[in-house]
Amino acid sequence: MCEAPANGRPNMAPVYPQAGSYPEFAKLVDRENGQVDRRVFTEEDVYQAELRQIFARSWLFLGHESQVPGAGDFFRTSMGEDDVIVVRQRDKSVKAFINSCPHRGNRVCMVDAGKKSRGFICNYHGWSFGIEGSLRGTDGKVYDKDEGFEKSQIGLTPVAQVESYKGLIFGTFDPDAPTLTDFLGDFTYYLDIMLDNDEGGTEFIGGSIKSEIDCNWKFPAENFVGDILHAFWTHQSGAQAILGGGVDLGARYDELAFQASVYGHGIETNLDKVGNTRTLGYPDLVDYVFDLSEKAKERLGEVRARAIGAVSSATVFPNFSFLPGQNTFRVWHPRGPNKIELHVWTLVNKNAPEHIKEQYRKGVMMTFSPGGVFEMDDGENWEYSTRVNQGFVTRQQPLHYALGMDTSDLERDLPGHIHKGSLNDANQRLFYTRWAEFMECDNWTDLQNAYTASPKKSDQAAE
Repeated sequence: MCEAPANGRPNMAPVYPQAGSYPEFAKLVDRENGQVDRRVFTEEDVYQAELRQIFARSWLFLGHESQVPGAGDFFRTSMGEDDVIVVRQRDKSVKAFINSCPHRGNRVCMVDAGKKSRGFICNYHGWSFGIEGSLRGTDGKVYDKDEGFEKSQIGLTPVAQVESYKGLIFGTFDPDAPTLTDFLGDFTYYLDIMLDNDEGGTEFIGGSIKSEIDCNWKFPAENFVGDILHAFWTHQSGAQAILGGGVDLGARYDELAFQASVYGHGIETNLDKVGNTRTLGYPDLVDYVFDLSEKAKERLGEVRARAIGAVSSATVFPNFSFLPGQNTFRVWHPRGPNKIELHVWTLVNKNAPEHIKEQYRKGVMMTFSPGGVFEMDDGENWEYSTRVNQGFVTRQQPLHYALGMDTSDLERDLPGHIHKGSLNDANQRLFYTRWAEFMECDNWTDLQNAYTASPKKSDQAAE
C-alpha cells in the first residue's frame, strides 16, 4: 500500500492486485463427470477473473537467458495483458518491469528488443528511467523544479519476483507466490528432457515469430497439454506431404504412450525417440537426435532420453507450451476471451553443430509458424471452436472431457499423475481442475492444499 511521507503525498510504492474468490466460475468445471461449461471460453467476466486469479498470480514464462546475455540487453513481452520489459542488470541479475510510465501511462519502450541500453525514455513528456527501473529525470527538469516532486519515490513498477530455471526466465506479479521451483514442482523432471539433455545448456535462435489467432487461450494450452488424438485426423495431409505417409496411432503407439500431470502442467509422450523430429524434414536432425538420445541416458535415464525427439507435447500452466522433437517453444498471450497473441521461439542445444541449429530453425518455420503446415491446421480448429461456442444455445451445452474417466493413476516410477496411453483426456481434466482451483482459492496455502487433496499421485523415483 502507498504510505504518506512528511509532505503528505503518497509514496509510489508498487501496488499488486489481491486475489479474490470465484466459486461460481470454479463450478463451470465439472470434475466428477468430465465436463467443461463452454462459458469458460466466451464470457468476459470469466476472462477478467482469469487475469486476476491466474495471470496476476502464476509464474509466467518471460523468455530465455540467451536473449539478454549482457548488461542493458532487454526484450518486451507480456504477462497476461500487462506489457513488460525484461532487462539484464549490471550485477548480471535479470529484472522485469511493467512497460508503462507512472506519469501518464505511455509505454517507455516501443521496440521488441535491444542491446546495451542505458535506460528507457517515455516519448510523451520525456521521463527517463534506468535499467533498474528508477526515475532518472524529466524533460527540461520541469517536474524536478516542483518542490513537492519526490523523484526517488517514482519508478517503473517491478515484476514482484523473477527467477530462472535452466535458462528459462519466469516472473510473477504476486510477492506471496511460492518459489519458481515450488510452482513447477516435479514437472522439472519433464522440462529437463529439453533443458538438460546436453551439458552445454540451451539457447533461443532466430528471433521470435509473432502472430494473432482469434481463439481463447485455453484451447491451444489444453491441446499441447496432451491432445495427441487430433494429430491422426487434423494433421494427416501435412504428415503425408512431409513424411510420405499419414499419422498412425495404432496399438504400438498407445503401448508406449503415457501422460503426466503436475499442478496442471502436463506432458504426453510415446517414447518413440524421433517421431516429432522426423516431421521437420531433415534426415540429419533424425541422426542427431538418435545420437543425443544415447548420450543423454546417463544424464536423464532411459525414459526421458527416449522422449527428446518423440511425439510429445507439453504445457506449463497456464500458457507456456513446447514440443520436444520439433523444439518449438511458445506462449499463448491472452488478448481477450476471443484472441491470443502467439510468440514462438526455436530452442537448441548450445553445443549443437551450426548446420543442425539452422535445420531446426527452418524446420520450425515449415511446421509450427503462421505459414507452417501444422500450425495452420491447429489455428483454424481453435478459431472455429472459439467462434462456435459463442452461440447462445450452443454455450448451454457442456463440452465432453470424459475420455478415459474410468482409468486411474499408474504406479510408475515417474512424478505426478501418470495415465497410460493416448486415448485419454486425463491431462486436460487435470489442467481444468487446476484452473478451477485458481478460481476458487484466494491464497497459495489453499491452492497447495487443493492439489494435495486431489487424486493419488505416484511418487518421484530417481532413475
